[in-house]
Amino acid sequence: MNVAVLSGGVGGARFVQGLLDAVDPAGVTVIANVGDDLEVFGLHVSPDVDTLLYTLGGVADEERGWGRAGETWAALGVARELGAEGWFQLGDKDLGLHLARAQALERGEPLSAVTERFARALGIRARILTATDDRLRTWIQVENGELPFQEWFVRERHEPEVHGVRFEGAETAGPAPGVLEVLGDADLIVIAPSNPFVSIGPILAVEPIRTAIAERHVPAVAVSPLIGGRAVKGPADRMMRRLAGGAGPAHVASCYKGLIDALVYDKADGEVELDVRPLVTETLMSDAAARRRVAETALEAAAALR
Repeated sequence: MNVAVLSGGVGGARFVQGLLDAVDPAGVTVIANVGDDLEVFGLHVSPDVDTLLYTLGGVADEERGWGRAGETWAALGVARELGAEGWFQLGDKDLGLHLARAQALERGEPLSAVTERFARALGIRARILTATDDRLRTWIQVENGELPFQEWFVRERHEPEVHGVRFEGAETAGPAPGVLEVLGDADLIVIAPSNPFVSIGPILAVEPIRTAIAERHVPAVAVSPLIGGRAVKGPADRMMRRLAGGAGPAHVASCYKGLIDALVYDKADGEVELDVRPLVTETLMSDAAARRRVAETALEAAAALR
């Protein structure tokens, strides 16, 4: 079975873990968000891509929810002593990946190819593709202007209220090599439980990707990132209430109007009327069994929709 998954970082990575337990990993391709990407100390950092790599490669720091396990911070400490800004934390092991990426990009290797190579090096059997190799950046519109996503999310601790989101470069960004082929060959398309606006939104802002999903001939299922109208982690619930008018399953489904056939959501949200097929389960992915349960619910939906 070929499954294409649109994914952001932590929630998406945990969902994919469950999916890889439920189906042959060789048939799974993750299309990853790069709207969060930024340059730190002159290095290209891809936070959502790296979270997928670390999580699926078995080296993620599960307690922090980001970065690598057993991380140290010597390099960042020296940089701060010498007057560098350190609001975006890069650990020593993390820096190793970014140095390798910088070298590959410098010699002309596209981001998608670098990502696939890193996934193989970490022993990941699924395929990980970036949505685009072109520059695509998420900007958050706040009361007094706008901020690059990571400055809003990390430096400002996502406290300023969001008035809108825009994707710099979306009008010219094309899908990375292989992305449209993966979507065309898929038996199922899944939108992982990631923030619809800033994790999935940048992927769908690449127009050929959105068009391919809109014109699909196979089932498409989204998994809500909210439980009882609340985000497990991060600002998704606040953003939903402000930008979509609410944080219920219907509001999540509205973010993907015309792009999905079913929505998996948590039983804490109760019975609601949707324009797509509702699938209710426990969606908190607290362990391997829970992650697999959520993935299997999405797979069952696909079977029912055929």
